Amino acid sequence: MNKRFLSLVVVAVLTSGTALAQSDGKSLRDTLSELLRGGQTTEQNVQRKVPFSNEQIQLSFAPLVAEVSPAVVNVYASTRVQARSPFQGDPFFERFFSFPQMPPRVQSSLGSGVFVDQSGIVVTNYHVIEGADEVRVALSDGREYASEVVLQDEALDLAVLKVEASETFPVAPLGDSEALQVGDLVLAIGNPFGVGQTTTSGIISAVARSLGGIGDFGYFIQTDAAINPGNSGGALVNMQGEVIGINTAIYSRSGGSIGIGFAIPANLVRAVVESAKEGSDHFERPYVGANMERVTPDVANALGMTRPAGALVTNIAADSPAAEAGIEPGDIVISVDGKSVDTPESLDYRLATLPLGSAAEVEVLRNGKPTKLSLTIQKAPEGSGEKLQIGGRGPFAGATVADLTPAVLQRMRLPVTETGVVVTDIARNSPAARMGLKTGDIVRELNGEPIKTAAQFKSLAEEDTRLWRFAINRDGRILTQILRF
Repeated sequence: MNKRFLSLVVVAVLTSGTALAQSDGKSLRDTLSELLRGGQTTEQNVQRKVPFSNEQIQLSFAPLVAEVSPAVVNVYASTRVQARSPFQGDPFFERFFSFPQMPPRVQSSLGSGVFVDQSGIVVTNYHVIEGADEVRVALSDGREYASEVVLQDEALDLAVLKVEASETFPVAPLGDSEALQVGDLVLAIGNPFGVGQTTTSGIISAVARSLGGIGDFGYFIQTDAAINPGNSGGALVNMQGEVIGINTAIYSRSGGSIGIGFAIPANLVRAVVESAKEGSDHFERPYVGANMERVTPDVANALGMTRPAGALVTNIAADSPAAEAGIEPGDIVISVDGKSVDTPESLDYRLATLPLGSAAEVEVLRNGKPTKLSLTIQKAPEGSGEKLQIGGRGPFAGATVADLTPAVLQRMRLPVTETGVVVTDIARNSPAARMGLKTGDIVRELNGEPIKTAAQFKSLAEEDTRLWRFAINRDGRILTQILRF
């Protein structure tokens, strides 16, 4: 079409004030845009359009909210706390006064939850029900039920409740959080500040967000949908009506929403729910038997990588799944089942979403070349689980110690090659308490002997000697001491 003629047509239409023919349902803007493109409509222009017609302007989230909101519940947790006088326990006042037993007080907390199974399974946050003696859930239609906590995991900040009733409950299905992209529209549904069920809208601000000190895997969905206190445990919903995250935390200086909220991905929530259905009261982390570190820019440059990404293997435990898979120190894990691994946290997350007993295809960079290996997803061996209390008259008397099994090393996030025994308990006013021993300390050496088992340590610690030499790992620091006792 001649450009001069096209310009005249556009001017004539705009100046005449008459609408261009819309027998094919196109608006004036759409028709003009098509003319200017030479009559062709690209896929990009079809997918992204400014709302122009009356029908588009009247689009609403209401049908989506009506579909999902019945499955979002309020979670009420109550804890009985023994009340006591502020002077109780003071030696001076207790010498002259007697303090009557005061009735217990009831402390309550309020959060949100989501029905994810018609049998009455509700997902919420651990911090909503932490320490609760009674947990009740209330539906949006006013029905209220008692519930039982069947699984709780503090490190993940997730809990699974079970409501026993003869009726079926509305359910919000768990979606695929891996399919999310930054910019996707989402809704957050919960009970902020206890004002009642509330829906807010926003977008996905980031995926695979790592938060230090929150969650075992540090792998979150970030959204700008308003999340406030009370929203904890509520649903983050995509445009298909699927729960793609459980709202868990906000970044705030005032306690209110400033548009930075975080949700636990649905794929991890699904794995936790499956554990609860199988009768487990905690979520079993997969055991790899390797320690990982972040890939620094210097390491990336040395290996010729275009960017610092992946999980650098530093230690491998003998007879571990990592050793059996052929993973070696110095390897960089870059993907699991074709899904990218950017950090050690993302590797932990991806493995945690796989069922125990399955095999994962792990891709590593070895000497700059990609290599694919098969890693079996297993739980960490618990070992004997034996705990021994130390007697005698030595400085460790009154301490309880346990073997450093793979399960203990994993829970304490210790190097897989760490040796010794871990202190699990210390009796009050015992020699161990007076010496300053702490729960979580790892005794690596005693009187020149490397410690390997709790039984060996008990035998050495109960010997009748006056001179004691020992080495302790406390929070990554090695403390050595010589004392007469």
